[in-house]
Amino acid sequence: MSRLVHIIRINRLFSYTAWLLEIRCVHGYYLNMNKPLLSPINDYVFKRVFGEHLAVLADLLQAVLALPVTEHDIRVINPTFAADKKGDKLSALDVKVETRDYGVIDVEIQVENYEDLWKRFQYYTARIYVDQMHSGEDYTKLTRAISIVIADFSFFTGDSAYHHRFRLFDAQNGVEYPGSIEINILEIPKRRGNSSKVSHWLEFFAARTEEQFMQLVQNDPAMEQAWGVIQEMSADEQERAEAEAIEKARRDMVARLRSAEMKGLAEGRAERNREVAFAMLQGGISIEQISSITGLTADEIKNLSKLQ
Repeated sequence: MSRLVHIIRINRLFSYTAWLLEIRCVHGYYLNMNKPLLSPINDYVFKRVFGEHLAVLADLLQAVLALPVTEHDIRVINPTFAADKKGDKLSALDVKVETRDYGVIDVEIQVENYEDLWKRFQYYTARIYVDQMHSGEDYTKLTRAISIVIADFSFFTGDSAYHHRFRLFDAQNGVEYPGSIEINILEIPKRRGNSSKVSHWLEFFAARTEEQFMQLVQNDPAMEQAWGVIQEMSADEQERAEAEAIEKARRDMVARLRSAEMKGLAEGRAERNREVAFAMLQGGISIEQISSITGLTADEIKNLSKLQ
């Protein structure tokens, strides 16, 4: 192979590599091809995207609440991360918004379905309502309190609706209680891919690849801006580390909760077995039979017999 041909091939290789770098660079941020994109449902990513970019947040609120809210009508009350001061990776990762005309709104991502989660939603929304009024103030300060929960699971398994909107309502007479509270639950798995802006946002939250994002953001300035932030964060090692640390903290918390739940179940079964064994002893059943039924050892059963 001549030296000239070798040089030409090297130049072509450099040109091709530069072309690849160029097409992978959007909004000036290069995506590391060896690492996946950060997910918009990561708590840290969600707060960075929606807590710091009011036009994006306003677009989401318009879609979910069907209100003519703009970026000039809203103010994020908790723009910073409480984890910076408390060391708690999972604190203050919701986005709490004060609006000019529509009350206080709290938006959060929920990726795990815990027992009695619906009670937590009620409690937090009620807290938003109550926390508006400080000591010495009157009730005229109170405005509507609205929660928006974006769930990465099917919260209501009995229907196919992806958006449930709950308010205080007189079901018998068809009258809505004025002002008070509202809870919106959006379920990502139930998205339908229709023309609804809410469904479009759910598709965005479900997206994981560049191709999926690029299809969604066409002709949508708010989503394009959100996608640009995700690209920037995905290319930044420090941002990735923050997002991954929060995801790890969330997984650890879930593991602890499940471990505690399993421990509680195991302790409950053990206590039930002891109660059954005690009753069987009182009925004159042999230790061998009790052991085979309850799984308790002979020594455990003998200790129970001392309580008779």
